[in-house]
Amino acid sequence: IMIPHEQTFEAIGSDALLRRVGELKAGGWRLAAISAAKNAAGLELIYTFDREYRLLNLRLQLAGEVVKVPSVSAQFFCAALYENELHDLFGLEVENMALDFKGNLYRTAVKFPFGCTKAPAPALAASSEAAKSPAVAAANKGA
Repeated sequence: IMIPHEQTFEAIGSDALLRRVGELKAGGWRLAAISAAKNAAGLELIYTFDREYRLLNLRLQLAGEVVKVPSVSAQFFCAALYENELHDLFGLEVENMALDFKGNLYRTAVKFPFGCTKAPAPALAASSEAAKSPAVAAANKGA
């Protein structure tokens, strides 16, 4: 049996986020996911909610060097994991998280790896220098 579903998108500003999320929770919606993508304008966030095979997506477009949103983890505690992930991978500042890992949810070689589109020159130079060291050469020879 195929169950029909619908999916809608709402553009929203970060100033209206908490109010709208509160309305959705009161209406019986559950938080399904929070995702992000860099684009030409900055950072786009999508908060996806579902109820009875319907999806509702709140789309926030954030611009500028410092991007910041309020945490929705007071309404949906599970959001704390998404929010910490967005901080660690994109550099998103999330205010008042119920559970804040302080940038330690993920260990990455590059700080905020998805927050920049350029390759990290210092990390590449450091790895090239390490590859030239006698200790690294000896370790590679024995491998």
